[in-house]
Amino acid sequence: MGQCVKPFNDGCAANDEFQSANSGLQRGELVRDLLRQRVQIPAVPPGSLARPKLDRKIAEALNSSSVLFIEAPCGYGKSHAVVSALGGSGVSGDQTRWIALNAQDNAPSRFLTLLAIALNLPETPEQGYQSGATFSDTLAMMQVALARKSAGQPRVLVLDNLQNLGNPAVVELLQQLVADFPAGTSIVLISRKALPFETHGLELENRFTRIGTEALEFSRSETFEFFLPAMAGSQLTSVAVDNLYDITEGWATPLALYRREVARNPERKPIQETAGVERFLKESVLGGLTPGQLRSLRGIAELELCSDELFLALESLLPDSGFVPSQAVDRGLPLKPMPGRGRWYRLNPLMQEWLRAPMMAGYAGRMLQASRWFGVRDQFPEALKYALLAGDADEVIRIASEGSEALLLGQDTASLLRLRKSLPAQLLERSARLRIVYSWVHAIGGQFRQARALIEGLPESDREEHAARICALKAFILRGEGSVGPALEMADRALKEGGKEGELSTQGQLVTQMVRSSALCAAGRFQEAREANRRAARLAREAGDSGSEALAVYAHARIELGKGALKHAEQLLRTGLDTAMQELARPARIGETRLQLNLVLVLWHQGREAEADRLLVTCGRHAEQTRDLGLLLAMTIRVLMCRAQGRLEDAFVWIGRAERTMHSWQVDESLFVPVLEALKASCWLAQNQIDSAGQAVSKLAPYREAGCVPELFPMMPGLLDCLQVRIDLARGDLIRARETLQGIRERYEGTIPWGVELHMRLLEAVIVQDEKGPVVAQKVLSAVVLEAAREHFISPFSELRGELQELMEKGFGQLLEGPFKEALGNLFELKPKAGGAEALAEPISEREQGVLELIAKGLSNQEIADRLHISLHTVKTHARRINAKLEVKSRTQATVRARELGLL
Repeated sequence: MGQCVKPFNDGCAANDEFQSANSGLQRGELVRDLLRQRVQIPAVPPGSLARPKLDRKIAEALNSSSVLFIEAPCGYGKSHAVVSALGGSGVSGDQTRWIALNAQDNAPSRFLTLLAIALNLPETPEQGYQSGATFSDTLAMMQVALARKSAGQPRVLVLDNLQNLGNPAVVELLQQLVADFPAGTSIVLISRKALPFETHGLELENRFTRIGTEALEFSRSETFEFFLPAMAGSQLTSVAVDNLYDITEGWATPLALYRREVARNPERKPIQETAGVERFLKESVLGGLTPGQLRSLRGIAELELCSDELFLALESLLPDSGFVPSQAVDRGLPLKPMPGRGRWYRLNPLMQEWLRAPMMAGYAGRMLQASRWFGVRDQFPEALKYALLAGDADEVIRIASEGSEALLLGQDTASLLRLRKSLPAQLLERSARLRIVYSWVHAIGGQFRQARALIEGLPESDREEHAARICALKAFILRGEGSVGPALEMADRALKEGGKEGELSTQGQLVTQMVRSSALCAAGRFQEAREANRRAARLAREAGDSGSEALAVYAHARIELGKGALKHAEQLLRTGLDTAMQELARPARIGETRLQLNLVLVLWHQGREAEADRLLVTCGRHAEQTRDLGLLLAMTIRVLMCRAQGRLEDAFVWIGRAERTMHSWQVDESLFVPVLEALKASCWLAQNQIDSAGQAVSKLAPYREAGCVPELFPMMPGLLDCLQVRIDLARGDLIRARETLQGIRERYEGTIPWGVELHMRLLEAVIVQDEKGPVVAQKVLSAVVLEAAREHFISPFSELRGELQELMEKGFGQLLEGPFKEALGNLFELKPKAGGAEALAEPISEREQGVLELIAKGLSNQEIADRLHISLHTVKTHARRINAKLEVKSRTQATVRARELGLL
């Protein structure tokens, strides 16, 4: 029997998995007919959400010879977004060619055939193969043929489901197609994964645009709009929709599936337990994973944030895994890389909740290993958190003894608060340091009574041993409660005690200096506050704690905010955030959230609501996850934004949500009640419900008398008094309004923040209008506008819009031209008229306007008196005033000038 030798081209090397695909496939009219059925534009499902901003973004990217790449995991509406944008951009269906790729198209001949069918080329690729041309040559000939077509050339070619193409030969063809496509046609690439070829050349030529998950996911307002019919039909409440947004982060398909479920089934379930959503997650998102890869993902879901290095440290406790987070991202799964954190990733919350149930065996061991991994890297709170999750009491005490309580200020304390109830009572009794740590945790969470109870229960010997630490903690509590003087005294005592015995650590000194800086700023002693802040920043750098350094930048920005230097504050905050982003391989920290929140506050003060809204979604979510009290500030800004936009019902919903959150967090009422009551009063004033507003303000009387200055809301005391002035004005009690306004100045003297000062001067302009007339009031208004324009400080005008509307209408023309006047015009819905009536030093009154119109008709003074039923003397007086205001000397000149100004 002779030896059988296999032909050379039948051999398969280790990397020849695509050889059979590259050798060709069955050809014929039947195959082409089947492929033609795949070349069609998908339909947009009914009830889809209109997204004009996204449509514009996609349409703007479709320039001549441009490439638009849309990348996002499964279910983010990539294809529907493109179809919607094309429909609204004027590109007809005849000018669009759409190819939906699948795994069978991973062969060069199949790919080229699909392309030829889509582009309606007369010559088929088979003709090129028969002449001995390579796949690349065949594609080049197809491109030449397309460029020569005088008619029927498409404007847009869409390649959908690009993640199905992995054959290197097909990838080379795809890169050639993108690089050398004929002018006048754009290419849209849609994929769950990153492109398998480089694109920097196209980017440098301004021909490449990428749209990712951040643009495709629904915003909070879009989520509410999407569920508007369900809310109108009482199927969902606004709280439920808000929770849906938080858990999905705007993931379109789960939201659409849940809306469908709500419409069909009156019995509601959590979104992650809904049958349709579960099938989507299991089959569409995770369907292609092996059991080992799915086990790896469930291990990643057990951690708030995960890096490849951390996961590999746990790999020995997860058998048959090895699917690290970066590989999951490359597969197009819904993990987000955390900006500026190296290779740290976070699962979509919905995906995470679904993967966590049920808990995998060996959970405690993995949590303990994670704790030790963080401990080796001196990341104390994370180490303590995972030790608590592991339930290892000895490890918890060891970490509390070695770590520093001050580090908690820069970290996530939410998990520690959640685990507080499960701590055995004897565990706290065994360790004074653990009691102090948890006292800090409660203080940071606004639970001041519980914080005090823990340290007051310490034995006398432990109190003496930790005297400086306890003084630092008490200073922090006092400042959190709004006590300025006592907090300063206690902080100075902590530094003195710590200096004597060397007991107060670097971090302890740092937090004490930050308390001093905050208290001094509240007292209006800005120079001393800045000096204390410099010391805190220096200590943070010496300790190598970037989280605390971020808090020091936050404190500096608060000083600048107190002085009204919005632009400098913004620069500081952005610089601090950029610096924080440079540190790699670590989880997020509260310091950065506070930087972001205060940047939102600056943007709000300057009327940059779109920017503020985008940033507020991110930092508000993180503040809620970490139980940072900054969430109260985030919700306050939300209320103010809704109020400014006239969405008062939404404003009250946010107030209710804030109240529920603070109660569930067991925050002391003195911290949030005055804030929420003040917001209610402001919203009721906007609705002209004066009695309700008055009741809210009356509840604030004890807080006004106490004179507390909350750390998060340093402008609160003055603004509470300003609310009383506004109530008095609404009731027409000008005398009491004037007395209250004067009382604010006498009470706070030089400690009034600049934002409160603007509020007071604007209210003074309103009072002066009634007391001394519009001319004097407009001078006051012009002076305030001039000062506010320097920092574009528009929020006081937004808050007092109802009180200022009439005065602004009369005096708008006298304001100096510029961006700030334009912004005020948009706020008060006023448009300047060139040379119009606004140019007058003193406006024409309503009665004078009537006299002027009759003068223009040629009526005599007596005829005007008879027509208006007034005396002849009164007519002459009005005529003299009209001439003076128009700066003319006769009736004829008055008529001509009035017509020039548009008065007639």
